[in-house]
Amino acid sequence: QVQLVESGGGSVQAGGSLRLSCVASGLSDKYNYMAWFRQAPGKEREPVADIHIGGDHPAYAGSVRGRFTISVDKANNMVYLQMNSLKPEDTAMYYCAAGVLVGAGVPSYTAWGQGTQVTVSS
Repeated sequence: QVQLVESGGGSVQAGGSLRLSCVASGLSDKYNYMAWFRQAPGKEREPVADIHIGGDHPAYAGSVRGRFTISVDKANNMVYLQMNSLKPEDTAMYYCAAGVLVGAGVPSYTAWGQGTQVTVSS
């Protein structure tokens, strides 16, 4: 059974930093991509960043590029999201996800964590 558990959320002031962690268990070899998504109140869930499970090909949403960094520690089944220069608009529930990319296109994310709340005050 796949399980993703996030941690590291909290409340910070604008300009501050947080590091989110996600520990994965039960992932089969079919999963080859990991990602972070977020959902703010009243808004749809949106992708923040993703990365190949081998640690290469990181990609970011335009709104976070240059401020956030996604990384993978495959040996310990961990995925991280380092968030710097946080803004109030980054306030959201952040979710870790595991997915599969087959061929060209975008990964399909089918395993999700419960989320960790990030709140940024101005």
